[in-house]
Amino acid sequence: MSAAVLTGAALTASTPSVADEISVTQWGTSMYGAPYAVAMAEGLFKKAGVDITSIIGSGGGGTTVRNLLASETPYGDVAIAAALAAQRQGLDVIIVNTGTRSTAEASLVTMPDSPIKSLKDLEGKKVAITSPKGVSEMLLLMALKAEGVDASKVERVASGGYVNGLTMLEQGAVAAAALIEPLSIMRAAKYRTVANYGKILPPMTTSVGITTRAFAQKNPDKLKAIIAGRAAGVEALYADPAKAAEIVGKAFKLEPAIAKVAVDNMLGPRMWSTGGFDLTEMDRTVDGLRLIGEVTGPVDWTKLVDSSYLPASIQGKK
Repeated sequence: MSAAVLTGAALTASTPSVADEISVTQWGTSMYGAPYAVAMAEGLFKKAGVDITSIIGSGGGGTTVRNLLASETPYGDVAIAAALAAQRQGLDVIIVNTGTRSTAEASLVTMPDSPIKSLKDLEGKKVAITSPKGVSEMLLLMALKAEGVDASKVERVASGGYVNGLTMLEQGAVAAAALIEPLSIMRAAKYRTVANYGKILPPMTTSVGITTRAFAQKNPDKLKAIIAGRAAGVEALYADPAKAAEIVGKAFKLEPAIAKVAVDNMLGPRMWSTGGFDLTEMDRTVDGLRLIGEVTGPVDWTKLVDSSYLPASIQGKK
């Protein structure tokens, strides 16, 4: 079964006909997927008209896009950079809802006894990022710019992954390393936070729901049901974060205390969007992508964003 398949009846149907799966970028390793976990556990997808019983994760980026394009029901939750890359490659995809809108789960850490106290202290030092032109590099460059630090004086070293970066940090190969929740919570006692990006950078769109234009036009009710089910999951999460934390803990195999902190940390910045678009927040992400060379020209959102599949109560709302 494809990693990005969702099958369901129309939004108005009382009982979904087929149980299936959906692909969510970084499922189980970041908080992007929390609303999906809640919507499944609480039967909110079924109520909307689709029956999603499990999630198959993806490493993100082009992998998620390729998976969803190969599926029978091509819908996926991906990083906004992946959506823009797909458009540049000539793929006829559209963005149909906003997923997440904060960088609060991302941070930069160092060892407890390190002399690094601020981003300014990184000048002349090496910092571990996961990969060149990835989100970790983008956020680092955005934070350095916001803090007035000369990025050319900070050497970025690709580690291949967050855990790999931490190993480099412990071995003294780098002065700081990128980290993301819930991994940062699980290892809070081992490292000291140099910068929490959510406290430095303003709200910005970090993930979006995408599909193909052809699928959206041929299956509008099914697409609306997918988006409505996720939106209901977001609303349930904010309404009862304690219960949401229990659900996320089980879905992501986290200890209850860690899951609670992970969810609670995202409440203040309102990480999860019910789906509405804020072009200012989307443009901020594009500005960051320009810093890493992923975007060079203007982005015409009118050719990529279609809000008509959002629930009526959300359309027009940020």
